Amino acid sequence: MLLLTMCAGMFLVQLDVTVVNVALPALGADLHAGLAAQQWVVDGYTVVLAAFLLTGGALGDVFGHRRIVLTGFGLFGVASAACGLAATAPVLVAARAGQGLGAALLLPGTLAVITNAHPGRAERARALGVWAGVSALALAAGPVLGGAVVAAAGWRPVFWLTVPIVLAAAGATRRLVPCGTRAPGRRVDVAGALTAAPALGAGVYAVIAGSAVAAVVAAVALAAFRVVERRSPDPMLPPDVVRRTSSATFVSAAMNFVGIGAILVLTLYLQGVRHASPLTAGFEVLPLFGPLSVLAPVTGRLTARFGPRPLMVTGLALGVPGMLNLVLVKENSGYAALLPTLLGLGVSMGLLTTAVVTAAVSGLPPERAGVASGVNNTARQAGGALGVAVLGSVAGAPGAGFLAGLHEAGVIAAALWLAAIGVTLAGIRAPAAAGS
Repeated sequence: MLLLTMCAGMFLVQLDVTVVNVALPALGADLHAGLAAQQWVVDGYTVVLAAFLLTGGALGDVFGHRRIVLTGFGLFGVASAACGLAATAPVLVAARAGQGLGAALLLPGTLAVITNAHPGRAERARALGVWAGVSALALAAGPVLGGAVVAAAGWRPVFWLTVPIVLAAAGATRRLVPCGTRAPGRRVDVAGALTAAPALGAGVYAVIAGSAVAAVVAAVALAAFRVVERRSPDPMLPPDVVRRTSSATFVSAAMNFVGIGAILVLTLYLQGVRHASPLTAGFEVLPLFGPLSVLAPVTGRLTARFGPRPLMVTGLALGVPGMLNLVLVKENSGYAALLPTLLGLGVSMGLLTTAVVTAAVSGLPPERAGVASGVNNTARQAGGALGVAVLGSVAGAPGAGFLAGLHEAGVIAAALWLAAIGVTLAGIRAPAAAGS
């Protein structure tokens, strides 16, 4: 029950990454919101989530993850209600930012609770497999659920339906998650939090919007963060955490760079070149989401037995030919020509997700589970945003030159995952004894 409750929190976070996209035309017409405002409805959530993930994980390590998860549920629920009641686009964007802040507390907190509740390597890997499977299901369910709700009742219930789930999950958290106490000798790294948030938030926004100003802000804030962390007696991001999670962090970012970026360019091809309707295109990408949702729990059991490294290498290796298959896609190719890419990417992501998260949190003491989760999830958010920006820019809009760009995007994705195989072999250690 504790595992399912924490998965409910993570389901809400992941669902709201995608569910709002299908509601944009309806809410834009109702609120008289132009394209820029609609983009901010999406990006307001994403940027704030990425900005505060590391801080959310660190706060849980200091004050106890139960307290921070409950705070996250509260913020997320109130902000969701505010989204559903918003009378103007700016109010909706502000409420979406509130959802992002609540999500930034929830996501690392739920993962840390699961990690600490399953101390054995094998049982932890199995639990993380369930967590990853629910995460994949949420991403796949977002567009379908959102489309059904908007068609039946309009865009506002998309946000209102979140509230009862939040109330139920918060009540279960109070009953099931141990209270915990403030970590002795630990304190909040205020300077680290004040510099990490603008570094991460501005960095993700720079990728999304292509803003040079945001990139400069991110660089300055990152430099300041490194300075204050070196001087802090209790840094938010200790050097040993950075060192022990660096390989998993790189692979996490590479995984979402390719996965999220590929979904964008594949959707552009299906709708812009093959002229599929949005609903048809949604069904046509199901061969990607199906294996991802089904394999993640299975991968948890395999990771428990063999450790994360074999699953990571296998997942990456299977994804490389899938992405190279895009080079063979032509303007008049049938849908079957895309299946090797869709199935290859779905299987590879299904094998990767649980294994990467396990590699990120394994071997760290329980008091660092939150910040380790924050680092991993920040890498995934930033990698996904960067993948959308880079692969979307390489492919371009459907039209002249799109297919050449699609082929190039496939080669870039394959090359990145080949590099990730090298990082995995060099930086992810095999377990000392399987099942220990």
